[in-house]
Amino acid sequence: QVSGGEDEIQQLQKALLDYLDENTETDASLVFSRKFYIAQWFRDTTMETEKAIKSQKDEDPSEGSHHSKDVETTGQIMHRAESRKMFLRSIIKTAPSQFSTLKINSDTVDYEDACLIVRYLASMRPFAQSFDIYLTQ
Repeated sequence: QVSGGEDEIQQLQKALLDYLDENTETDASLVFSRKFYIAQWFRDTTMETEKAIKSQKDEDPSEGSHHSKDVETTGQIMHRAESRKMFLRSIIKTAPSQFSTLKINSDTVDYEDACLIVRYLASMRPFAQSFDIYLTQ
């Protein structure tokens, strides 16, 4: 259960990282998986911010009010990206042993839930969203 809102993705990421952290003792490769996910999410956030800035620069300045709406949307995207980066930085700075004490939910995530979270987060990536276009072409 995730309590909707803007930080839904962060809660799912946190739950997945909690699962990976809890099971590192049984499978050492999960340490690398955890680091990979953190790095990938940070990169995705950076790319999202760069695309927002690029789209803002590519706008035609003669459009007036339409441009100001896009700037507001771009500002919101950049604000969300910065909050995600701060979230990921706080996780990076936290030692793995301390990470499990910062849990959002008291419920632990089992293997099936972790797989479901990974599938959901992967479906939000640009390639997964445009896969039908690739198949059509």
